[in-house]
Amino acid sequence: MFSNFSGSTKRPRNVNLGGRKTHAFGSAGSGAGSQAALDRAQQDRIQRQREREELKAAGTIQKVWRGHSSRQKLAGLLRQEWDTVETSHTAETVAPYGSEDEALAQLQRLVRFVNTRNQEDVRRIRHYVSRQVETVRKLGLTASGPWPSAYLRLETMILTVIDRQIKGSASPEQIGSSLAILRFLVDQIPAETSQNATRFYPTLAQVVSRLALEEGEGWDTDTSEALYGTVVSPLKKVTGYTLNAYEAFGYSFLPLPALSADSSSPWATKFRDSLADAINYKLLANALATSLKQLGLQARPALADTATRLRFLGSFVYFHRYAHNFHSPEAYTVHKDFVTVISPLLNSLPTNIVEGSASDSDKAEDIEAEGVNAFLKDQILSLVNQEGIGNLLAGSQNSEASEEERIEESRQLANYALALLRFFPRRGDEIRMWLYMGPSDARASKSAQKAPAIRYFWEASKRSSVFKTITRDSRTAVNLLRPKTTQASASITGHAQTASLTQHAFWQAPQQEIDRDAAIADEWRVILVFLELYTFVLKVTDDEDFFSGGQDVYTGQVRDNSLPLGEVKDLTTFLKNLGFTLYFNASEINAQEERESSSTSLNLFTKSPEPQPQPPKQIEPQVGGVAGLTLDHVKGLVTGLLRMVYERDSRRKFLPADHWLMTSRFDMTSFIPQVVVEEESRHKLQEEDADDIDEDEEEFDDTPRLVGTTRTQYQRRQERISRQQRKLSRMRYLQKVAPRLEILQNMPFFIPFTTRVQIFREFVNLDMIKRRGSADPEAWRWRLRQIPDGPGQFDKHTARIRREHEFDDAFSQFYSLGQGLKEPISITFVDQFDQPEAGIDGGGVTKEFLTSVTSRAFLPTDDIEMFVENDQHLLYPNPAAVEELKERLRQAGIQEGTSEFRLQVSEFLQRFEFLGRIIGKCLYEGILVDVNFAPFFLRKWALTGGTGSAPNESGYRPTLNDLRDLDEGLYQGLHQLKNYTGDVEDFALNFTVTDNIIVDHTTKKTKTITRDLKPDGANTPVTNQNRLVYISYMARYRLQNQPYPQTAAFLRGLSTMIQPSWLSMFNQSELQTLVGGTSSSINIDDLRRNTIYGGTYVIGDDGLEHPTIQLFWKIMQDLSDGEQRAVLKFVTSTPRAPLLGFGTLNPRFSIRDAGSDQERLPSTSTCVNLLKLPMYKDYGVMKEKLLYSVFSGAGFDLS
Repeated sequence: MFSNFSGSTKRPRNVNLGGRKTHAFGSAGSGAGSQAALDRAQQDRIQRQREREELKAAGTIQKVWRGHSSRQKLAGLLRQEWDTVETSHTAETVAPYGSEDEALAQLQRLVRFVNTRNQEDVRRIRHYVSRQVETVRKLGLTASGPWPSAYLRLETMILTVIDRQIKGSASPEQIGSSLAILRFLVDQIPAETSQNATRFYPTLAQVVSRLALEEGEGWDTDTSEALYGTVVSPLKKVTGYTLNAYEAFGYSFLPLPALSADSSSPWATKFRDSLADAINYKLLANALATSLKQLGLQARPALADTATRLRFLGSFVYFHRYAHNFHSPEAYTVHKDFVTVISPLLNSLPTNIVEGSASDSDKAEDIEAEGVNAFLKDQILSLVNQEGIGNLLAGSQNSEASEEERIEESRQLANYALALLRFFPRRGDEIRMWLYMGPSDARASKSAQKAPAIRYFWEASKRSSVFKTITRDSRTAVNLLRPKTTQASASITGHAQTASLTQHAFWQAPQQEIDRDAAIADEWRVILVFLELYTFVLKVTDDEDFFSGGQDVYTGQVRDNSLPLGEVKDLTTFLKNLGFTLYFNASEINAQEERESSSTSLNLFTKSPEPQPQPPKQIEPQVGGVAGLTLDHVKGLVTGLLRMVYERDSRRKFLPADHWLMTSRFDMTSFIPQVVVEEESRHKLQEEDADDIDEDEEEFDDTPRLVGTTRTQYQRRQERISRQQRKLSRMRYLQKVAPRLEILQNMPFFIPFTTRVQIFREFVNLDMIKRRGSADPEAWRWRLRQIPDGPGQFDKHTARIRREHEFDDAFSQFYSLGQGLKEPISITFVDQFDQPEAGIDGGGVTKEFLTSVTSRAFLPTDDIEMFVENDQHLLYPNPAAVEELKERLRQAGIQEGTSEFRLQVSEFLQRFEFLGRIIGKCLYEGILVDVNFAPFFLRKWALTGGTGSAPNESGYRPTLNDLRDLDEGLYQGLHQLKNYTGDVEDFALNFTVTDNIIVDHTTKKTKTITRDLKPDGANTPVTNQNRLVYISYMARYRLQNQPYPQTAAFLRGLSTMIQPSWLSMFNQSELQTLVGGTSSSINIDDLRRNTIYGGTYVIGDDGLEHPTIQLFWKIMQDLSDGEQRAVLKFVTSTPRAPLLGFGTLNPRFSIRDAGSDQERLPSTSTCVNLLKLPMYKDYGVMKEKLLYSVFSGAGFDLS
């Protein structure tokens, strides 16, 4: 217990080594004397250790030198013996050895003394081989017994000689002589050479690189032929190690720049074609596929950089195409080994390396594409081939294959399909379409059954443990989605895993865990490919096909590319659980990535002695072990697909009523306050983001331009990295603190509609308080009057509006307000005599103003229409509006491109923007307007707010169903084209579209304009193979491209008033309800319960209503729905009930007496939702007077 207790009560004596005289029992000093003694002792120990090391090193040197001397002496003796034998042959011509024993003895002596640095020894090798060639020819010797091992030692030596010759300044003749020797040896021992291929082929690859660099100048034909023969010799002779030779050949030769040179290098082109003609492509593919399955790309130093992998990929594809005669109808991807090799290579390359940047954010990677020549581009782009992709599954249905083999096959094919989609994002729709369509009928074998991609990957997805586990419990998705830190992320899908992943022991060996993670990654690939395909299918599938449950509506046959509605339900359950976890638990999924980022971010605060900043190492993104995949992409994919299915269920219910809700995962009692808090956090982060905006950040150049600016460059770079990390940290922080907000903005259907409406109103009230200090308009006006420039600000929010000119007057007086239109406005209506109408703006005149402006803006006119109606009288922006304006300007002599021309177009689009602000103002103030928009137009509102995670994936995507809301005739035509069983070329269609625009609105004269839907579209006919692409392009043009300027301007104005993220909480039908109120009939009982009475009509102590009031409610019950709405609009300015009932109407619906004159008409004060009702005694009189006032159309003058 007391380890230092000695049993003595005496105080221990302190020993002083410093030489200073101190008290014997005093405390030990810490002065210079004691420290010096300790330092000397330490130096003595170091010195003794150094002496011991020097002594040991001297002994080692002596041993090495003695061994070297002994070997040199022995080599000298052997060299003398060898020379004695050789000098005995004085013939001028090369003579063979007298016997096999003599030849073997000379070879064994030779390999024992040769020094490859000694040129005389190299000459001896040449001399021996020249004699041995004649000996083999004369005696017919074969390499057996002791010969192979001796030959192999000599081959290794000559490889070393060639290495030195390549690195030195050896002439082509010297290298050619060495190659001739090597060729002889390879022919003698092909099996041993193949076994030594990892040493053999890298040396030959260096020779090829030098020859290609010198373009063959100075290299005679014999040398080139010797090189070619030496390379292909081990590949042509089948031995037990032939696959080893092909593997080493592939990794050494395929990445060579010479093999990927373009046509400007004749020698390289000829050499490449000769190799492609000589090798066995199937053996090459099998060898490379096997090695990649076992070790992956990471274990291949030869493929460490991007340029090398790119050349490897291009050369491999070229050899494959050469083996299939380039234009063979055989599918490129049917060969399993081809799929296994291509997939990891594509996944390891930047997506923009061939096709260029898809966006500005990819500029940093464009430098990678500098090494892409025409040859490489041609080879890689050939992967996007209709025959190849369409036949991907052609041989997949093997009835004799086991379940594990089928699972493994589906994983490999999914990996390849996902790699193509990732690497060629611009051609994603074509790839999905070819997978969807499968092999063409002309190419498909009559005996082979088609394997529809949707059904194939759907069945594989359903069988996966990932699908089953997440379907049962959404919480399990967190671990399945987390990035894998093991080698599983680099797996190529070649592990021998069991089919089930759910049966695990409590402890697993590391390799078992790696295999398990690799299997999970492969299952994710299968699921993600299915989601990509099904998203495409839904884009080109109309409601009739979808709701037919996979059966043809005409023939009744089952369509293999459709899913029955019951299976769609299973799919949505999986997607719901997955999507919920992706948003609600995003911070947990990214926990590992956050730790890595936080550890690297410490470098920002570390002083560097030399300010030479190195670019931070980019951590390759991955999800669930799938490398190259970002969490945002998966979010967008799941979100987009869920929204598409939800929209169909909204149009025609086929899922249970509460199927979409996930309220069980929340505490709904505190849900709304928590969301409001999260919105405040998001607002603060947005303000912080605004502080970090740097307009020049995209153009930042790391290259020092001036001497002495290195430190400045370093500081700027550090600041830039710091900004980026702060932004990333804020985004991750938002995922942590605002998970409910993420759910609401991306998957709002998880929460009931009424709850979302309440949240929307809370957001608006929060914004009002921030801007005004209070949600009360009068309080804002009072504060405005207290500040010095208050009257001027108040005047900007005041307007005089003429009847029948509401929109024009509002635009001219309020457009300049911008976001200031959110504040209360003061409106004075004037009649045709320019006299102000009676009315106090307690909010009612504002409502009348907004409803009048919207009504006027959407009324048909004799000029260019801003909005037009479809067959269901639903409004959408006029697609031809901008083009009609441009045609009018051209007719007026204003040249296109001039400042005047651009100004006119800009002012016209400002009207769309202002109309968007007006609709936003109505939503902001909670004022319902009697306007009905087309569903496809409302979808653009809802999906504008999907910028929180993956805007490109969850944004608006035109579909065939949306086209029906635009043009029923066009929809029917495209629907027939899609399902036409004959040859669609009979219709003589091409990839063009025809627009008819009105050039004279008086005579309605039109002009036809034809545009290409794709480059050279006029010369591209629509065929059975590309008709889905044609339908997709047509829908995109009509719904997105043609009306883009008008729609963008409207949405820009709308977003000025309402945060797009708020709108993303609703789908298209819910947004229509938000704008115009519920379309259901008015609940008179609810209105009666929430009505306030004044004057004589106040309810007394007896609790009974006044007889006139009783008569009024009886009349309201008897009125038709249209008459009830007219009365409601007469009092409140809107014909529809509030979304959450009349209890939320502010001010409340009110009735007060207006005297007892039976001839007086009822009147209203819409500012307070007040009906002034005379005390009528007769049912008929009250009904007649009430309806007359309601339908008179007058303003506020009746009272």
